[in-house]
Amino acid sequence: MSRRDLIDPASRIPLDAMRAMMPEGLQSIPDITERRAAAAAMALAVEAPDNPNVTKEDRTVPGPDGAPDLTVRIYRPVDQAGPLPGLYYIHGGGMILGDLASEDDVATKICDAVGAVVVSVEYRLAPEHPHPAPVEDCYAGLVWTAKSATELGIDPQRLAIYGGSAGGGLTIGTALLARDRGGPALSFMMPIYPMIDDRNETLSSHEITDIGLWDRATNIEAWAWYLGGKDADQYAAPARAGDLAGLPPAYLDVGTVDLFRDEDIAFAQRLMQAGVPTELHVHPGSYHASEMFAPDTALSQRIWAHRLDALRRALA
Repeated sequence: MSRRDLIDPASRIPLDAMRAMMPEGLQSIPDITERRAAAAAMALAVEAPDNPNVTKEDRTVPGPDGAPDLTVRIYRPVDQAGPLPGLYYIHGGGMILGDLASEDDVATKICDAVGAVVVSVEYRLAPEHPHPAPVEDCYAGLVWTAKSATELGIDPQRLAIYGGSAGGGLTIGTALLARDRGGPALSFMMPIYPMIDDRNETLSSHEITDIGLWDRATNIEAWAWYLGGKDADQYAAPARAGDLAGLPPAYLDVGTVDLFRDEDIAFAQRLMQAGVPTELHVHPGSYHASEMFAPDTALSQRIWAHRLDALRRALA
């Protein structure tokens, strides 16, 4: 049986349509600039309309020492008095793709549904900017967000961090940096199907080879570009972290037809063993980011219902 046969039938429809147009997936585009343009076009194809309940503002804030400034996009619920919970948002894209615009609809959705001030960060991408540039950018943006909490209308006791895929790996890497540097206190983290292990040794990393969205060959290539020929440390590949104690309470989810399935389940188990309160959801039939490609399916709505419930509980 092909792993594709295990995908939720309704969620498979847009995936098959994409494969019909691009049989070998995004990895078939060797030029990174062209690949980013194709990924951006795919993101726009499922873009949600503007939400009148949310305002948006872009700002330039300090980057890491000696590095360029960062752009952040700030989302605020309309007509809600502060201070509100804060959510620091890190977009996905395998460390090589993505930007603020690619997940604007998701950040807007969370802002509206949870009633939080969301700060989304634009970080530098590999291969032009390998590790540690992306995670250092994310950490610098988090430091600015925490220092600006009063101005932003954020309750500093309710500051969480969220990201999917590469953004999930950067969420954990940033939380590790905050712990180890005595940085901003995080009340919660939500790494969604996080990209956290450069070794590609798990069973699921060998199983997922022909789905068309973040298969084994794509992941190996992305890790090589992200590491730039250097060995991974725990801030690049959090699965390598020896000590997970002291990280904030966590929520993880991943699909059964996702390359990251086994590394994420193992990481959630290690968080629990380290005494970190952890909630884990494994969704049958879900492929990588299926809720973004097939947002109207019953499966996607269940995935989002669990996430938003967890965020509301964590930030109450």
